[in-house]
Amino acid sequence: MVFQATNGRESVLRLVDGEDLILSLRAVPLDSAVIACGIGMVRDLRLGYWNGLSYEETRIAEPAELLSMQGTIAASADGRVVHCHVAVATRDGGVRGGHLLGATVTNTAEIVLLLVPGIWLQRLPEKSGLLALFPSTEQSAAP
Repeated sequence: MVFQATNGRESVLRLVDGEDLILSLRAVPLDSAVIACGIGMVRDLRLGYWNGLSYEETRIAEPAELLSMQGTIAASADGRVVHCHVAVATRDGGVRGGHLLGATVTNTAEIVLLLVPGIWLQRLPEKSGLLALFPSTEQSAAP
């Protein structure tokens, strides 16, 4: 269950225990948004490091504190794309971070989205294999 309040320029979300973090963000009915911050706790975390060809994956199964979360939500041919980087702290105080490939909310996650009225964020494939961000003021202005 996602609790959400939106005023037209910002949206504040609270996700509850057991929710898939990325799927929940993709389900928010916004085509363009900036993920300004996120805190809470996650488990079954999958972090990625782009080596120039593919993501090298690191997994953290146990619950970890979500310290920081930034990124974008943008439209693509396949629906909404959540491109997000996170930093988390493990039980021993160690901090890990990287591209968010997947996570399950533990207890709660609190996320602030900045809406971008008049700006369209779109993701399109590029030759690196990544989906590049193309911001514009028109929905059809991507190259």
